[in-house]
Amino acid sequence: MTTLIEIPAWLLILVMLFAAVTALDRVLMPSVRWYLRRRLERAVERLNERLSFPIQPFKLARRNDTILRLRYDPEVAQAIVDHATERGMREDVAAQLAEKYAREIVPSFSAFTYFGFAIRAARFLSRSLYRVRVGAQNVAALEAIGTDKTVIFVMNHRSNMDYVLVTWLAADRTALAYAVGEWARVWPLQPLIRMLGGYFIRRRHNNALYRKVLARYVQMATENGVTQAVFPEGGLSRTGALRDPKLGLLSYIIDGYTPGKSREVVFVPVALNYDRVMEDRTLIRAQTEGNRSFRFSLKPIFRYLRQLVWQKITRQAHRHGIAAVSFGAPVSLSDLLAQHDGRTEELGADLMARIDHVMPVLPFPVIAHAMASGLRSQSALLPAIEDRFARALEAGAPVFLPKRDLAYTIEAALKTLAGRKILHLQDDSFTLTEEGEALVAFYARSVTSVLGDLPPEIATSEFVTT
Repeated sequence: MTTLIEIPAWLLILVMLFAAVTALDRVLMPSVRWYLRRRLERAVERLNERLSFPIQPFKLARRNDTILRLRYDPEVAQAIVDHATERGMREDVAAQLAEKYAREIVPSFSAFTYFGFAIRAARFLSRSLYRVRVGAQNVAALEAIGTDKTVIFVMNHRSNMDYVLVTWLAADRTALAYAVGEWARVWPLQPLIRMLGGYFIRRRHNNALYRKVLARYVQMATENGVTQAVFPEGGLSRTGALRDPKLGLLSYIIDGYTPGKSREVVFVPVALNYDRVMEDRTLIRAQTEGNRSFRFSLKPIFRYLRQLVWQKITRQAHRHGIAAVSFGAPVSLSDLLAQHDGRTEELGADLMARIDHVMPVLPFPVIAHAMASGLRSQSALLPAIEDRFARALEAGAPVFLPKRDLAYTIEAALKTLAGRKILHLQDDSFTLTEEGEALVAFYARSVTSVLGDLPPEIATSEFVTT
């Protein structure tokens, strides 16, 4: 027992290293994880005291636990059997496929990342690019919803900035969960979006098993009170007008809802509009070429960030006008189902109409509406724009007047279009290129519900770009 044994120094170091790793893994790390998780739980408790719609335990659950819960859900289990039978494969192989789908979908929410980093970054980016304005907020109605209901913000989709803008503006009320398309499954966006509570969905290359896994995740989140943000249009508007609703996620929510038994769901319409949409040329080109989708690229984002840094350094900060958000009156799912006799298509159209009702009326879309009506001189634009703003105010729309007088705003807008090489100034008059005509119509369509339809040849024409 006391006999000395000689071993090489390298072996002793290796044994000590293994012992240290084992002690770290079995003793120290569990204690540290418990300590950090306990601190996080206390921080979330304090955070929930000030949020109108608290972060629910389902959102804070360990990701692997949620994946397993989804994998062994009875409806998913039946879908696994059906998929295996249909494809002629073993059930364990189909079960592994269902688990793979679950891992694609389920997020790994981090309250620290969301409230410690994302909100600050979203606020900085939003304020750097735009003058952010909030229209109708319906604060009293939102506060009256209560914490026993599931709140779902339904929004129009104008720009990828929508995610950033609404995340920041809703931060004093809740942490939002977004459904994000495959375009964002690139590094470093993918891990960041997961930590922010976003879940990825396939718009292509899916099947009945995948759709069942996705449906059950959405239904579980809804039943457990997770506040969500949904874009019923399913993608960015390529014409500037609101698109017809796609009922994918909405249908999952409706299918999982039983009036009187399920947790009540309350929809809050949210309308967003911009004086400048960063992706406007890309969207117009996609519409012109008939592309149902277009490849996401980080290059425009990096370009804008580079321009922003340079403007800060040279003290020539330039923002792209106003970005505005308006909140409509909340409406419960039970009321909507009663009004439309459970018809999902009519329910989706109703929600889009509620979004359109609170659409912000901004300076450049109003100028674009006047230009799309055929006006081609600054002197003619001024009274036409004054009349349009007066009509919008009379209609009770959320109107955001320019910071300076209208004459200055019109002049600045024309110079901006000239700088983009789509407008040619000639003293008081101006002409638009074909691309300019398409771009003006794109912005004008966002306010036609308040200001009236465009001339038929513009309203129905396809975009043409140079």
